[in-house]
Amino acid sequence: MNAAKRREIFERLRSDNPAPTTELNYETPFELLIAVILSAQATDVGVNKATARLFPVANTPQAILDLGVDGLKEYIKTIGLYNSKAENIIKTCRILLEEHGGEVPRSRAALEKLPGVGRKTANVVLNTAFGEPTIAVDTHIFRVSNRTRIASGKTPLEVEKKLLRHVPAEFKKDAHHWLILHGRYICTARKPKCGACLIEDLCEYRDKTSD
Repeated sequence: MNAAKRREIFERLRSDNPAPTTELNYETPFELLIAVILSAQATDVGVNKATARLFPVANTPQAILDLGVDGLKEYIKTIGLYNSKAENIIKTCRILLEEHGGEVPRSRAALEKLPGVGRKTANVVLNTAFGEPTIAVDTHIFRVSNRTRIASGKTPLEVEKKLLRHVPAEFKKDAHHWLILHGRYICTARKPKCGACLIEDLCEYRDKTSD
């Protein structure tokens, strides 16, 4: 795919949704961090239901630490892998308090040292909480990038590096959200809704659907 096509794709996505953001509910960087840790192999809807119960009771590292692992589990037990996520969140809260004054660090290296936080989670926090031009490649972005040929790659990291290289600078901060939403609602896994796609004529996917 050439640069002109990529620019037109992101111009259309921006025109359709000028201020995209995550569908996870949060008010602080810490709430976002916890929500993103919980979202691994879970839906945003499911995470929002759990955090709607959790955050009014505990939305700081100290408050969640005070719940303890078993107490935290009661709030997140509707989410997949909740046992390991509870362990990781408690450990993360302890590190935030001991090493970062209870604040979420604004560096990738520091974020990736937190239990339950990998590159994708770190990218989401850096982008959504702090406005950094990072691109977190989840299953939706991986699919959309490969299917459209915006950025083809065999691994999430390869796709991320190509997106960072090819997405025009003015679109980088919001590209993550546009591509996720496009993959979640239009360019879906089993059958993309090509007939409802605003970039269908620019997309280089060979097996387009008619509806």
